Parts: sequence; structure tokens; C-alpha cells
Amino acid sequence: MKKTSLLISIVLCSSMFGQSDKSTVLAEISEKIKQNYIDEKVFKSVDSLFQNEGASENFNSLNEKDFAENLTQKLRNVTKDKHFFVKYLENYTPEKKINEKENEKLNNFHNSLENFGFEKAERLAGNIGYLNYKGFAEPKSSEKALEAAMNFVANTNSLIIDLRENGGGDNGMLLLFCSYFFDKKTELYTTYFRNSGKTVKNNTQSEVSGKKYLNKSIYFLTSSNTFSAGEALAYFLQERKLATVIGEKTGGAANPVDPFFIQNKYMLLIPDGKITSTISGKNWEHTGVIPDENVNVETALKTAYLLALKSIVNTKTKTDLSEAEIKNLIIKLEQ
Repeated sequence: MKKTSLLISIVLCSSMFGQSDKSTVLAEISEKIKQNYIDEKVFKSVDSLFQNEGASENFNSLNEKDFAENLTQKLRNVTKDKHFFVKYLENYTPEKKINEKENEKLNNFHNSLENFGFEKAERLAGNIGYLNYKGFAEPKSSEKALEAAMNFVANTNSLIIDLRENGGGDNGMLLLFCSYFFDKKTELYTTYFRNSGKTVKNNTQSEVSGKKYLNKSIYFLTSSNTFSAGEALAYFLQERKLATVIGEKTGGAANPVDPFFIQNKYMLLIPDGKITSTISGKNWEHTGVIPDENVNVETALKTAYLLALKSIVNTKTKTDLSEAEIKNLIIKLEQ
């Protein structure tokens, strides 16, 4: 009987510890959101969510990974902000301080494994450039890949940039990529950070290492999976009449984030800033980028290609194909 009672006591204590531990995590996450989230009005809904979760039996039964995933989805549902993210850090220890050179080398290696986001660079018949770009890596390590990609398409008559699987990434790389489409330094947007109260101006660069792509037709392919910085690239060029957006409405995540580490066990991404376009005074948060040509994601590339080819015919632009060959290609694509 004594052994049985002892075992029951251990189980009960373990259960109570798990509940207490998660409640402490929730309390800390709640405070971080209260202090930093850009939309202060939403916090009442977040606080209510956490109170309900803390009393939930389902909540107490989740392991750490499922708890993080469950909390991520519920935060996004309550706030309608898709940038919220909670991740369980298995076997995590506080990061050791490394110097800037070592950090740059590490970033360069990890980003190089995915070719810095550049999946494909191609020249389509009719001298039309095509770039499949999936993510914005840190600019210091990826600027050479961007330079190579833009130099490859520099002599094409028009350019299709495929963002249908682009999940976003680094703001510095976004500005560097945008710089290839502006002839001079241009302020695109400001970012207000609630926790510091500062507003930062975000400008393109007047000079880039590769060849700029100016005064030519640009087409962006988008989907519901196009996210964050991927949306921004299409948004800022579309509103300045420099590009045509083709495909589906994008994810609608404009608010920039900062990471917070909770008890060395979870990483919490909180949207703590607000982007404002210098042209429209707006952004794409919740609304997404609205395509100029709203088509099924599977047919977006063909639609853009057809538009580019028809533009060549209408403007009588010289290409590697004759006018008759281009017209025949258009007929084949439309069948």
C-alpha cells in the first residue's frame, strides 16, 4: 500500500508540475505580447485566449511540440495576424556569443544549401526572363546569387518572377532586390516599432553590384502561400506601376517580427512593427496583395508568358523569334 500511495503521489506531482510549467510559459508569452505586439487593442482577446487555454484539460495534456503548434494556430486565429509563431526548442541552450565574421560564415553556409532562395533562372523563347525565387536570405551572404540571377536575365525583353512559393525572409534582402528596379535611391516605406517608438525609413540603393532591370515589363506570380517579404516585393512594384501581379491573392502578412525566447524552451515571434507605404499610406496586412490578373495558381505562369508574348507582338519588339513564330507560340499556349 505504501508503494502504491507513493507512486500515485509522484504521478500527481508530475501532472501538477506540467500544468504549472505551461501556465508559467503562457503567462510569460502573454506579457511579451502585451508589451510588444503592434496592435494593442487586440491584447484583450489574447488574454482571454490564454485564460481559457490555462483551464483547458486538452491544453494540459499536450506535449511541448504540440503545445507550441496549437498555441501558434490559436494566436493567429484570435489576432488574424499570420506572423505569430511559437516553436518548441528541443535541447536548446542559450546561444554562445560568436563574432560577426563567424556569424556571417554560418549564415552563408545555411543559406547556400538552398541557393539563397533562387530555385531557377531561365530564358524562355521570345527572350523572356524567368526567375523562381522562394525566400529572402540575409543580404551579405546572398547578394552574389542575386547579382548572378539579375545579370543572367539582364538582356531579356521582359521578366517573370515566380513568388508562388516564396515564404518571405530578410528585410535587407527585400530592399536590395527592389533596388534592381529603381534607377535611383527611393523611399518605399516606413516601419514603426511599438517597443522602441521609432520609425525607420526603408530605401532602395542607388547602386547595385549587378545590372539593373529598368523600363521593361515585369510580371510577378503569386499564390495564397506568397508571404511577408514575398508579398512586399510584388506590392511595392505593383503600386508604382512597375509590375503586373498575376495569380492568387497573397497571404496578407505585413507586420515585421522580432524573436523572444521563453524560459530557454520556446521561441516566440511577435509582430512588433507596422509597415506604411510612402505611396498609398497602407500595407497588405490582412488584405494580401490583390492580383491584376486573378487566375488559378497552376495557370499563372502560362498567363504571364502569354501577356509578355502579346506585348512583344503589339510593340514589335525584336526577339530571337520572328513575329510569325511568336504568334504560333501564342496559339499553342492558348489551346
